[in-house]
Amino acid sequence: MLAIIGGSGLTQLANLNIIRQEVVRTPYGEPSGALTFGHLCAQPVVFLARHGYGHTIPPHKVNYQANLWALQQAKAEAIISVASVGGIRADMGPGVLVVPDQIIDYTWGRKSTFFEGGDGQVVHVDFTQPYDQALRARILRAVEAAGETAIDGGVYAATQGPRLETAAEINRLERDGADVVGMTGMPEAVLARELGIPYAAINVVVNYAAGRADSAQHISFDSIEAVLLQAMGRVRRVLDHLCEA
Repeated sequence: MLAIIGGSGLTQLANLNIIRQEVVRTPYGEPSGALTFGHLCAQPVVFLARHGYGHTIPPHKVNYQANLWALQQAKAEAIISVASVGGIRADMGPGVLVVPDQIIDYTWGRKSTFFEGGDGQVVHVDFTQPYDQALRARILRAVEAAGETAIDGGVYAATQGPRLETAAEINRLERDGADVVGMTGMPEAVLARELGIPYAAINVVVNYAAGRADSAQHISFDSIEAVLLQAMGRVRRVLDHLCEA
């Protein structure tokens, strides 16, 4: 079963043929909301809105452990994350889709592992390639099948939020090698790795990051909403083709 985690702009899948919803309890507390089960292109899918179905949970308050554990309990065989980001690199402007291949984690204070030590042994997981390569390739095939375009590869900088970054902070991220910036990519990706579930992402660039292009002086939230509305329609078309990719 394919799992889809929807971020800002994708709190529901209009093209999902819904069968049922299920409230899941986990040892790590409550997930962001009920799991929605259905079919997408005849493929079984489970959907979860990362920020809650009313978009009420800020990035630093998302219970990532509960979300990933719930998807594992639902027997998810792969997870695709959809998330809005700011573009740092010049060719990653509003409306561009990016399938990232690397992450830099700047978050702090989040529950970021299932292996807390204590009674169990210390466990380390390999995170050299944070996104599953086969699943990334599947997404890119779906992009092509949908007649869309996406940038293959990019470094995702995960910041704490919920505030946006300063121009100086974006300059620092660029020096570090980041191409896009978001607030939810970690610890989501590493928790999926700890559970052994293939994980990849579709990033939707909704604005240039602070200090860049038309965000040189300030970021327009009205423009972000307009880009989200258009771009998420394209993402839904890509997801429609995933079962064929």
